[in-house]
Amino acid sequence: MDGQDKKFNHKIVLTALIAVIIGILIAFYYSYAQSRSQMDYLEQEKGLLVRDLTLMKTDVDRLSALNEVNEIELESSKYRVQQLLDSIGRLNFTVEKLRDFKTELRRLEAKNDSLKLKNNFLRYNNMLLADKNEENQKQIEELRSKRNSLAEAEALQRKKVKELNKELKVKTYLELRNAEGSGFRMRSGKPIKTNKASIIEKLRGCVTLIADDTEINSPKALYFQFLSPNMRVIEDNANTITVNGNIYSKRVELLFSGEETTVCDFITIPQGSLEDGNYRLNVFEDQKLLSTTEFELK
Repeated sequence: MDGQDKKFNHKIVLTALIAVIIGILIAFYYSYAQSRSQMDYLEQEKGLLVRDLTLMKTDVDRLSALNEVNEIELESSKYRVQQLLDSIGRLNFTVEKLRDFKTELRRLEAKNDSLKLKNNFLRYNNMLLADKNEENQKQIEELRSKRNSLAEAEALQRKKVKELNKELKVKTYLELRNAEGSGFRMRSGKPIKTNKASIIEKLRGCVTLIADDTEINSPKALYFQFLSPNMRVIEDNANTITVNGNIYSKRVELLFSGEETTVCDFITIPQGSLEDGNYRLNVFEDQKLLSTTEFELK
């Protein structure tokens, strides 16, 4: 009887031992499966972290190559990103470490976004500066063109002055004498000489051309210039003659016979427009003053 009890007890112990071993194996398998799942998850997250950090490092390198943001910020970001990449490759992952790395990744992503915003702002400023520079270049080109045009005009003007001076040097002029200026009033359509300024309606200029055998039958043009006491050019019927910037009262054309000739001509003025004082008559030929005289009106 005792022998049968011992066998029965041995069977119970053996059965319990087998049950414990099976339980341990089941627990070990479950723990292994859970650890394997967690390891797969951690490896997957590790891969995502490496990818995100690599992309971020590429962005930082690109911004550094463009030299468009602060170099100190770039170097700091590059160092921190490389530090995380080295840590990921060097450490064994845990869930807590994964959380820390994710937090650091989010912080770096925010900093990277800030760098991108600064980069976009700098690009916009660069675009504005480029437009402004282009506008300035156009203005510089316009000024250069105007300067060249002005230089050409000045050169042409100097050439004309030289030609005129040369012409004046070689040209022979009439010899004049007895220049005379006087005033006239009108009576029944006839001019009556007077020196009373308030009633004068015409001024007459006369000059004598000295004989010159070398100028026989030569067309000539004389310019009479009547000047008031305040040296203002007096107009003929409200008109003046302008030649190369010089203003005259009247142009007198004639065919010079070569013999001594007296030339006279009138200018018409409004009655009462003259004041008392000394008046002057200048006689020009081709801008050269040949004779001058003064006359008084009272």
